[in-house]
Amino acid sequence: MKPFIKGMDVSSLKELEQLGAEYYKDGQKRELLGLLKEYGTNAVRLRLWNDPYSESGVPYGAGTNDLKTTEELGRRALALGLDVLLDLHYSDFWADPGKQRVPKAWRGMDVPQLEQAVYDFTRQTLVELKTKGIFPTMIQVGNELSNGLLWPFGRVPDYDNIARFLKAGIRAVRSVDPDLPVMLHLDNGGNNALYREWFDEYMKRGLDFEVIGLSYYPFWHGTLQQLEDNMHDIAARYGKELIVAEVSMGHTMEDYAVYEQLGADQRKGMATKPELAAKIEYPMTEQGQSDFMTDFLTRISRVEGCRGFYYWEPAWLPVPGCGWANEAALAYIEEEGPGGNEWANQALFDYEGHPLKALETIRDFTIK
Repeated sequence: MKPFIKGMDVSSLKELEQLGAEYYKDGQKRELLGLLKEYGTNAVRLRLWNDPYSESGVPYGAGTNDLKTTEELGRRALALGLDVLLDLHYSDFWADPGKQRVPKAWRGMDVPQLEQAVYDFTRQTLVELKTKGIFPTMIQVGNELSNGLLWPFGRVPDYDNIARFLKAGIRAVRSVDPDLPVMLHLDNGGNNALYREWFDEYMKRGLDFEVIGLSYYPFWHGTLQQLEDNMHDIAARYGKELIVAEVSMGHTMEDYAVYEQLGADQRKGMATKPELAAKIEYPMTEQGQSDFMTDFLTRISRVEGCRGFYYWEPAWLPVPGCGWANEAALAYIEEEGPGGNEWANQALFDYEGHPLKALETIRDFTIK
């Protein structure tokens, strides 16, 4: 029987450490990955952006997850005996249902050229990782693909192009390691209609993959019951393994605005979580976060074929300089911003880096 994945997406860790983030247990400063392992973590997830720098070489921030950073974090994780899920975005910065930008180096390419670029990038990445002994144990071909990738050519409803791009990535994976499990990942884990439509289209087009990944954030993606119902349905419908590739829950709303690192004028229209918090099933408190994780873990463990979960950015503390996008990044994604820290209250550590109760909940959870 495969082990139940208790994973953490720690993609921003190197940047957090450089900016001064520190983590503690029982008053003693600790290295994060080793500490997470003590709390039951057995896998990490690492995103990879193609070229997260401006044309003049300014890093985009939010982890600046280039291949060098991914290699360093992957090496650290593997040295501790942790599995590694490599998350290819096929973009120079965040790729999600609201943005899937073609990397700067691929601009001006047509569909056949983009298909080849996906293949080449995927293969070259894996060959380098294999050569250096930092090979992942699972791979995502694309990130939150609900609306496609490499817009405008691969945007829903152009399922043929999307499948063409994804098949290129999967072929590249198979050319390096035929046995490396491939995940296809959507957001909105409580939306059964989305998953049925999307995967029906790709099953018809013969995509070769092993794992369906879901994102589930309670303030955006429906109730835990909707998540569980969707997972039961798609597990039976498609016969694939399931992993909740992203999940989080807030532990506080106290002084939340302060820790966003945004001025009062900048916060206007940005601090949406107070309104969203009123819609979720558990309060955003330390106990509420723990209770949410108990309920979440219980539900997903009941789903046939569910392999586990990855908590998203559990260590993203509000250290100065740490945000989801700087000015160079905002220019790339053509958004006004600002790009402050809007995630620290979703972490599994308090604002000073001390473990929260939810980490104990994760450590102590066993499948019954």
